[in-house]
Amino acid sequence: MFDVIIRGGTVYDGTGCPAIRADVGIVGEKIDAIGDLSNAEARRFIEADGLAVSPGFIDTHTHSEGDLLVNPQHANGLRQGITTEIMGLDGMSFAPLSAQNYSLYRRYLGGILGDSVEGLDMSSIAAFRENYHRKVAINTAYLIPHGAIRLEILGFHDLPLEGQDLEQARRMIREGIEQGAVGFSTGASYYPSIWADTKELIELCRSVHEAGGVYVDEPRLANRDRAFGGDGVTEGLEIARQSGVRVHFAHYRTGAETAGQVATLMEPFDQAKAEGVDCTMDIYPYPTGSSICVASLPSDAQEGGPELILQRLRDGRERKRISDYLEEEHFSPLDEIVFSSLPKNKHLEGMSLPDVARQRGASLGETLCDLLLDEELKVGYLNRPPLSTALWRQVSRDSLELLARPDYMVCSDITPLGSMPHPRCYGAFPRFLGRLRRQFGILSLEQMVQRMTDNPARRFGITGRGRIEKGYFADMVVFDPERVIDTATYDDPRQFPIGIPFVLVNGQVAVDSEKCSGILAGQAVP
Repeated sequence: MFDVIIRGGTVYDGTGCPAIRADVGIVGEKIDAIGDLSNAEARRFIEADGLAVSPGFIDTHTHSEGDLLVNPQHANGLRQGITTEIMGLDGMSFAPLSAQNYSLYRRYLGGILGDSVEGLDMSSIAAFRENYHRKVAINTAYLIPHGAIRLEILGFHDLPLEGQDLEQARRMIREGIEQGAVGFSTGASYYPSIWADTKELIELCRSVHEAGGVYVDEPRLANRDRAFGGDGVTEGLEIARQSGVRVHFAHYRTGAETAGQVATLMEPFDQAKAEGVDCTMDIYPYPTGSSICVASLPSDAQEGGPELILQRLRDGRERKRISDYLEEEHFSPLDEIVFSSLPKNKHLEGMSLPDVARQRGASLGETLCDLLLDEELKVGYLNRPPLSTALWRQVSRDSLELLARPDYMVCSDITPLGSMPHPRCYGAFPRFLGRLRRQFGILSLEQMVQRMTDNPARRFGITGRGRIEKGYFADMVVFDPERVIDTATYDDPRQFPIGIPFVLVNGQVAVDSEKCSGILAGQAVP
């Protein structure tokens, strides 16, 4: 007797091999049989005739850890077919941190990770994992964030990590991977991580390599003078060369200035691979990203953490200096900012910074400082999409060309806060799986599924998942390959995809006829 039989579907096993028509039988948490099960009995049958059956999708880049603690159903990810999410990205998350530092970092990162539950034990990777194990709807994997390591050892200060402090950091990384972390992460502009230089990161990544983890690098944007070669990608590849670590570059894609230049974009990676560097990348299918405005403040204004940042924003002279800096040095143009999350000013969510500035009769920099002060730093934003549809289409095509490479995989970069989040929070996987796959025809369905399942499972050591194979965990997605599509847009982002009627997590039906079942079967993995 099977617990569940998925009957009559076309099975894409995750390896990239040709699909086969077969039934899949599940007992408990695992796949028990694949083949003709027409005479078998089961407690539940899922009819999949005319549908595709694949492993559950593994999202290699999310910022769900805060939201999951208060919204464990996680419908926006689950309804995409995502059954496992990797957290702790961009060098910023909640562990390993003391109670005091958890409270401080929770406050600093509130614009992206939200008001997570107070008073949780985040003192170790093991404790962090326990906060999610069998308490949320999806499986969770974790990267040790560089920011948490620095905060715990040096506080929120621009200090060198060296000597005994460096040895403590290396020990914390080794212990974290022993406790189940899959690797280590750094970010483009998030403090206190971004105060490091390349030499520090090489030393830390030696420990990551020795412990068997992956280094996930969101290429540096801030403090580039501290980076080898003055460039984030050059720095990341050098870290891998000198430490031996396997490196994975976060959401690396073309943009407005590089659209159509996939070969040029990939030159440094292909050269490094020829030299023996083990590197991979991931991508989401949109032309712009999102972030938090506090990360854009000048490096010296970050010193001391949230309370001192707010004090500087209240001081007239400091405020003017910060405002001028924002208008001159922001990583992306201020006029492209659209607010996604403003907890105290929800009526401004969805408005652009220029619109709010005009409404207030202030400059862009002054307006941003006002909002950061009013919101106590919890300001989330996304960049508006390009006005040129031809440019947007080219970036979309580029994303498929990149994903056609065997060293790429799919991510969402979920940032779920506010009424106007980035549409990737609801649509990244079905956009690739349906809309763009059908539009451009660059990848087969077998290849697309492989990039979403087996590829990330192998890269991040997520064992027993990523394939439809006897003995593997029954994380599975049933979808209509001709109908599946994203419906979330920049102007109406909180819309679920269609064409994904069933999702199973550890053998439990988590999405049933395109509705969340309420079952919280997710496990801390690997």
